[in-house]
Amino acid sequence: MDVHVVILAAGKGTRMKSAIPKVLHRVAGLPMIEYVLATAASLRPLSTTVVVGHEADSVRNTLSRHSGLTFVAQKPQLGTGHALLQAEPVLRHQHGTLVLLSGDVPLLTERTLDTLLTHHIRSGAAATVLTAEVPDPTGYGRIIRVAAPAGRPLANIVEERDATLEQRTIREINSGVYAFALDGLFDTLHHIGTENAQREYYLPDIVRVFRNEGRAAESVAVADANEIRGINSRSELAAVSRIMRTEKNESLMEAGVTIEDPATVYIDRDVTIGPDTVIHPGVSLEGATTIGSGCEIYSGVRITNSQIGDGAIILDHSVLVEARVGNHARIGPFARLRKNADVREGAHVGNFVEMKNTVLGPRSKAMHLTYLGDSRIGENVNIGAGTITCNYDGEKKQATIIEDGAFIGSDSQFIAPVTVGKNAYVGTGTTVREDVPAEALAVSAGKQRNIEGWVAERRKKRERVTTEK
Repeated sequence: MDVHVVILAAGKGTRMKSAIPKVLHRVAGLPMIEYVLATAASLRPLSTTVVVGHEADSVRNTLSRHSGLTFVAQKPQLGTGHALLQAEPVLRHQHGTLVLLSGDVPLLTERTLDTLLTHHIRSGAAATVLTAEVPDPTGYGRIIRVAAPAGRPLANIVEERDATLEQRTIREINSGVYAFALDGLFDTLHHIGTENAQREYYLPDIVRVFRNEGRAAESVAVADANEIRGINSRSELAAVSRIMRTEKNESLMEAGVTIEDPATVYIDRDVTIGPDTVIHPGVSLEGATTIGSGCEIYSGVRITNSQIGDGAIILDHSVLVEARVGNHARIGPFARLRKNADVREGAHVGNFVEMKNTVLGPRSKAMHLTYLGDSRIGENVNIGAGTITCNYDGEKKQATIIEDGAFIGSDSQFIAPVTVGKNAYVGTGTTVREDVPAEALAVSAGKQRNIEGWVAERRKKRERVTTEK
């Protein structure tokens, strides 16, 4: 049967107290609506429509990388029933099933969504709602059931503000996730009124309208109530992020990754890690990062959208963003690898070394207090402490090339563009302004000159000045 998905993402999220649309707040590294879109995609829908409202352009721009999305605007925002009606021009002449999701419910699983859809189609109901039993139903709509016949079919859904004291004791709640038969859906939606505390068009009222029309409404209960947990505040955002990260950490540990203290390790959904890798406390792995097998990631490390090869070691408090690290390379502590830093197999990057748009070749070393920008460094090169590539000429970036086997003495500066040939030496404290031929020695400092008695003479001058004062 044809399936169409509608995602409600128009709300401001007043309790978030934010200029950012609620559905764009990040859960474990991703905007919460991204999780909803990923789950919806598991149904392979013929269409996916996103209802936007507050900061609509921001939502559209954030989701622009997704192909095939249709956006409809809800202005003004007059309730969930009114929100779904905005999809009528897109879906009015479609047939099959409409699955309605909320952009602020990111924990819903593919399995639960498939169960909802399967039950809905098999039952032939006009509507099927996903429900859950919770210890504290405060804030949720309550599921009202018929006392008889057996099975206690769904009779109505009452929002908390409109519920009686007796109804508020009900612990079965409405998730806001539905499956609808498209045939006749929008005609029925037009019959929903605003006789409620909010004076809004409540989508849950459609259950009562369907029953009045003699059409069946079904429900499916979810086993884990966390799946339908909505996000309406910063504290709820943090709580759902904890759930998401805990699930991610557990799945990695089951796959053979050691996480010494899961409570302090933050790993985003799209991160992949090979077996026998060890993650120490206080590590953040973000975005589309991949880490190979047998690695060791020490405390305080942050890695974002980077690729780490097998057997690599990333020492304490290093930061890697859009970088690549080869097999058995060693980084840190306190190293910073920025965009397009590429550390090849067996290379070492040490304390307080920064790299940007630079290749450090196999088995090369830059161990201390160095900046390497816009550089190409070959194999088995030694970069001495305090080396700087002066890559910006005031107008554009220029390249430094250091070929295989070169030895760079400490406190050297390279005024790019410049090339150091194979097996060349650059003496300590050299400012390199011209190319260095292969196997040559480059020096720029003059001969050392010692001035005997200089300190004593300086001391006498100070004493004389003090006496005159």
